[in-house]
Amino acid sequence: MEFKDYYQILGVSKSASADEIKKAYRKLARKYHPDVSKEPDAAKRMTEVNEANEVLGDPEKRSAYDTVGAQAWARGARSGDDVRPPPGWDTGFEFSNGGAGNGGEADYSEFFENLFGRAARSQRGGSPHGAGSQMRGNDHHAKIELDLIDAYRGTERTIHLQAARMDQNGHVVPETRALQVKIPKGVKEGQLIRLAGQGSPGFGGGPAGDLLLEVHFKPDSRWRIEGRDVTQRLRVTPWEAALGAGVRVQTPDGATVEVTVPPGSGSGRKLRLKGRGIPSSTAPGDLYLELEPAVPGAVTDAQREAWKALAAAYPGFDPRSA
Repeated sequence: MEFKDYYQILGVSKSASADEIKKAYRKLARKYHPDVSKEPDAAKRMTEVNEANEVLGDPEKRSAYDTVGAQAWARGARSGDDVRPPPGWDTGFEFSNGGAGNGGEADYSEFFENLFGRAARSQRGGSPHGAGSQMRGNDHHAKIELDLIDAYRGTERTIHLQAARMDQNGHVVPETRALQVKIPKGVKEGQLIRLAGQGSPGFGGGPAGDLLLEVHFKPDSRWRIEGRDVTQRLRVTPWEAALGAGVRVQTPDGATVEVTVPPGSGSGRKLRLKGRGIPSSTAPGDLYLELEPAVPGAVTDAQREAWKALAAAYPGFDPRSA
């Protein structure tokens, strides 16, 4: 993904104040605005300048961008280099819809969209509410990571969100706030939890915006999640897979159930437990147990003899043959 050095695009230092960024943007806007510029690449440059101002002119986006950019700059990255943010870098960052003032719809780079995602595509600025000068405050967005058990049982959790503001000198100051959040039972990947009134304050007596928490599950090698369906690895012995057996399994919700492994089960076979995926009042998901035979070692003489006897019982067996 092509890295965008927004400071370089605007021609300001990484310690530039909000006023310095505003002045640099205005200067470049006068130079590259397609309506007046005679530069051959004016439209393209104006798009880059607008995007840079959208990020650096907004304290929340600038703080998040600096977090990703610090790693890129440490490696000597510049605009155009291939740089990808580490997975989950934005968990706990809080973004408002309000941008730096460009307004309306705009074309953003892949880099911008990957960094700010849902918040970047949201409507910018407050929407009119009521009469006169009343205006609803901006909604805020943040990504949170939950354990799968939270979706099965529901819970209440304290989350810490990182935001930012401009101090009196126009420099970005990080802020953290803690919120008590009720996680509903049955929440799934990508779902939004709305906290009314926890966004930006309204204007002229208008209501505050909302905070939208986008749910993601913490990576866990024990299972894969697709919608409400959950696939869980189930390790079995070679003789359980070959001969069939009843085995006890602990499901993601903490319950223990007994399942039947059919005779002749191979690696990768899935056993479906209907309705034991992520719960829902209308259509709960299913739990799939994916079989994985575990091969014990041959340590003692008796164990080695047992494996030799097994090999002798299957003359000509070649697992690598087509």
